[in-house]
Amino acid sequence: MDFTTLMQQAQKLVNETQNNDDLPRVERSMPQILKAINELHSRVTSSSSAQDVQAYILLGSKGIDVPKISKNLETLSARKTFETLDPVYDTDIHSFLKNEKENAILSIIQDVNKSSFENAQAQKWDHIQNEWKLEKVKLMNALVGPSQNWIDFRKMPEQTILNEASQGTMKSSLNSIQMAYAREVSEYNRYDKALRPSLVEKFTSVAQSFNDKKIVDMWEIIKFMSNVRPIPKNQDPAKQRFQAEFVDQAKKYLEKHFKVFMQTVISEHLKEAQRGGEASNYKLIEAFVNLKFRNPNELIGLQDRRDNFWPWPMVYYSMRCGDNKSALKCLETFVSDQKELITAFEEILKNPDGKISAKIKSQIKMQYKQHKIRMSDPYKRTVYAILGSCNEQSELTSSFEDYLWMQLYLISNVSTDSSDKLTLPALQRMILEQYGEKYFKADEQPQRYFEVLALTGQFEAAIEFLSRFDRYRTHAVHFALALNELHLIVGPRNIQEPLISVDIEDPKPLRRLNLARLVMLYVEKFEISDPAEALQYYYFLRHLTDPDGKNLFLSCVTDLVVENLNYELVFGKMQPSGIRSRGLIDEFDNTINVSAACNSIADEFVKKGLFEDAIKMYDIADNHEQTIRYIITLLSQVVHQQTKPGSVKERLQQITMEVNERYRSKEISCDPQVLKTFNILRNLMDFFQCYHDNKHEDALEILAQTKLVPLSMNDLDVCVQNFKKTGGEVCKILPDLLLSTMEIIYKKYTMLKKDVNKFNESVSDDKLKFLREQAKAITVMAATVPYRMPGDTNARLIQTEILMH
Repeated sequence: MDFTTLMQQAQKLVNETQNNDDLPRVERSMPQILKAINELHSRVTSSSSAQDVQAYILLGSKGIDVPKISKNLETLSARKTFETLDPVYDTDIHSFLKNEKENAILSIIQDVNKSSFENAQAQKWDHIQNEWKLEKVKLMNALVGPSQNWIDFRKMPEQTILNEASQGTMKSSLNSIQMAYAREVSEYNRYDKALRPSLVEKFTSVAQSFNDKKIVDMWEIIKFMSNVRPIPKNQDPAKQRFQAEFVDQAKKYLEKHFKVFMQTVISEHLKEAQRGGEASNYKLIEAFVNLKFRNPNELIGLQDRRDNFWPWPMVYYSMRCGDNKSALKCLETFVSDQKELITAFEEILKNPDGKISAKIKSQIKMQYKQHKIRMSDPYKRTVYAILGSCNEQSELTSSFEDYLWMQLYLISNVSTDSSDKLTLPALQRMILEQYGEKYFKADEQPQRYFEVLALTGQFEAAIEFLSRFDRYRTHAVHFALALNELHLIVGPRNIQEPLISVDIEDPKPLRRLNLARLVMLYVEKFEISDPAEALQYYYFLRHLTDPDGKNLFLSCVTDLVVENLNYELVFGKMQPSGIRSRGLIDEFDNTINVSAACNSIADEFVKKGLFEDAIKMYDIADNHEQTIRYIITLLSQVVHQQTKPGSVKERLQQITMEVNERYRSKEISCDPQVLKTFNILRNLMDFFQCYHDNKHEDALEILAQTKLVPLSMNDLDVCVQNFKKTGGEVCKILPDLLLSTMEIIYKKYTMLKKDVNKFNESVSDDKLKFLREQAKAITVMAATVPYRMPGDTNARLIQTEILMH
């Protein structure tokens, strides 16, 4: 059914539905009809198709806005859905790989820059931290604390500002006192172990030349305090520190010192003293008492006067200077009723240990307590208090020496069967911790505080305190060395601990002195200018080990040589005969492992990049393989260069010839491949030397022996195979070797051609042909070997070959 038929049926239906009601029909006027027609016409779009017009009429009659629908339909688009895609091209492999390569290179450069910056930052902070650690060491050396809590400090290498030329004529940094001590140390180390004299005696003797009474007195104290039974080397000196011998020796020193004081006073007042002609201790004491009590005011309170003689001052001063016989004589002569005191002195003189029995001591103590109030004589009270072990303050202890002597006397008088509580550790704790440096005004009188500490057996604290003063530091170091040789210094369990430390397992107030640190701090001041003397001091550390278990003496020698590069002075030099000349190290006993020390130093040189020095040290250590390896490493870098005066090439030539001459006549413990590489490089060194000297025929003869470069096409396969068997050190020389050989051949070729032109002689073409064949063999060799030549090597070889045609 078409649209026309449809319209007809629709009209028919309209007519049928119209009714015949008497309704008025609306008649339109012509303008209205025209208006309706125009309206209908406006709703119908222009179309060439009749069906389109009929469709517009139908839809318009039903109230549908056809233009609006058309406009909405026009906005609908399928462009995005069916939009044309960009064409996909084929991948450009070359550009892709190039881009990836460039990105990889840029990434590597960025990573290297980042890592370099981080390394520089890390090195900067390490340097700053090392400087601060050195400052911390100086501060902490004077502090005391449990050794377990200290930070690990290592001695760091320091860069010297001195060059090699100035080291030989450097002025000594030792002053006259240090040099005097150093001479004694050097002489002491030359003795055999069993025949060595007492280092204390030697230092005490040399101290007499310093014209310093304080130093002499300090050495006298060390001499007295060290005069005890030897302590076995396998025992800890800390366990022997509280032995009675130290107390007796300290008491003897104070008694002797007081006797010298009395002699000095009497010699200054001979007329008033009225000593008389008898030169006995009794008369000396009597004269001193007469001189002391010439002033009547001094006689107040004295008791038991006999014939203008005061017995109790005589007894006290006899005890004070250690003369118990004179004290007993005085008691028996003037106060014979003092039976307990007489018995006490008799026991002191009779018993080997000089002690009083507990029974007599208790009787004296009881009498002292009963009659103390009635004893107006201070000397009598003091005698009773000392012999009865009554630790009470006395009016006679006006000086600390008197007080210390009284305390030591009380300690030495302690019986094994008594309940006396006064001990040497208690006295040490009182002096070191209770009184301390402030009480003794140690900053103003350091020698006095040192003497008090030393006399109470506190050698470590005394030496550490004295080492803080520049004036006494040298003496403190030698006090420590002398006592350590007698095994009287208590050292730390770890040499990395501070100068003075406390071990929680030790009895209080024991301190431990780090002798290694003390010696190193002292020696570092002159080890650069006086290496011989420095070694003598380091030798005292031979029984100690560093944290890595290495002998501390060898470790110090290693640091000294690495910093100063004076290894020939220390270890000698290898002679052409293969025998090492003597060095400073040979002055010590044969227990020193020189080879191990040289190998250790050589390893340090390698870490620092000082390969020439490492070669010499490995050579001294008789380490053949390492010597040859590092010669190969250096020689492969400079063998092709022209020799210039003072250059690395010249020095290596000398070393190579010396080593080759010595190793030729003896068995070498070395890898055969390494030895083969060494011989090849040695021949190439001779080849390049002849090449630079224009000795072309000699150069070609040497080259023919190496079988590395073909001089004819027949040799090509052999040379290629030989090249494949060589190491990387030889491979890197091949480009320069081929170019040098090609240049020699080309020069020979041009000379032959020149002779032909000049003399117009008939020269056999065989020679020119042979030279061309040699050039071709070299070019083919360069293209055949599995080695990537530098960019212009092949081009230069081919260009030279072309010039020969």
